[in-house]
Amino acid sequence: MEYPEANQVKELVEAAQHVVVLQADNPDADSLGSALALEQLLGELGKEVSLYCAVDMPSYLRYLGGWDRVQKDLPTSFDIAIIVDASTLSLFERLSESGNLGWIKSRPLIVLDHHALVQNGIDFSAVTICDDTISSTGELIFQLAQQLGWQVDSAAGQYIMAAILGDTQGLSNALAKISTYETMVQLLKLGVDRSNLEELRRQASKMPVEIFKYKSRLMERTEFLHDGQIATVLVPQNEINDFSPIYNPAALVQFDMLQVDSVKLSIVFKQYDNGRITAAIRANYNSPVAGQLAEKMGGGGHEYASGFKLTNGKPFNEVKSECLSYASELIDNLTHESQT
Repeated sequence: MEYPEANQVKELVEAAQHVVVLQADNPDADSLGSALALEQLLGELGKEVSLYCAVDMPSYLRYLGGWDRVQKDLPTSFDIAIIVDASTLSLFERLSESGNLGWIKSRPLIVLDHHALVQNGIDFSAVTICDDTISSTGELIFQLAQQLGWQVDSAAGQYIMAAILGDTQGLSNALAKISTYETMVQLLKLGVDRSNLEELRRQASKMPVEIFKYKSRLMERTEFLHDGQIATVLVPQNEINDFSPIYNPAALVQFDMLQVDSVKLSIVFKQYDNGRITAAIRANYNSPVAGQLAEKMGGGGHEYASGFKLTNGKPFNEVKSECLSYASELIDNLTHESQT
């Protein structure tokens, strides 16, 4: 895979001394792995690299060495910025609220992403590479580094592998393509130890007893709708306060929701006291409608993993009804297509 924008990226990076790498307000293994990989790659080129994210790194991501170098304060002195794993301003709400978005707009910006469906896209970047044919932004960075001749060592390779494994759920979902497996082989040849990486991830993902018990409560509350094809659960503000700092409720239960017979789509809603509503959407294999549903609701993502956020004060029951109605329509269309 070669990107026609690669030379523009090279020119901007070569002209810069201080680079800031930004993650959105919803960091995951792909965004953190991509940021840390860029830090390593650009550091080898002699660049000073700062890592930024407006929120704390979730505990389950802290198996990646270097997570603590991600700062919540945006430096005001830098030459270029690179956004990884996001191409919508909707995911940089805190950056906008802090008034620091102007600093990003005042410098050349590179956007590296793999999400096909987004709303409120970033329209002020100097260069955007958005490749929705690959598994992850981490894989994109590996391909870009190969094209530009940047040396990928085992340290950068470990971060890239973590990014790939995160978005592909350990190479188990439809995001893993032929190029993904080819990239994994090259990373293994660099000396990246996948088994050690998996063990570190498992250790970091272990849950306290109170989280284990909370998971059972979420499962008990889960609703199965549209002939059992849609599983959904609501996380209210008090539970967000109590449990999100320890473990993301959506990540805690969503995989299990998809393991239920007949379920094609799982939706975890979060309702905040200030009127904000978010939804994490995941689809089972052969039901690639998550991205379409999120886009309809003002968000975006992939065919199998997506989400949306609303801050317009619309009542939750209306949002839920609208979301589930369109989800049902998408699933019915899948059924119709499979029968024709």
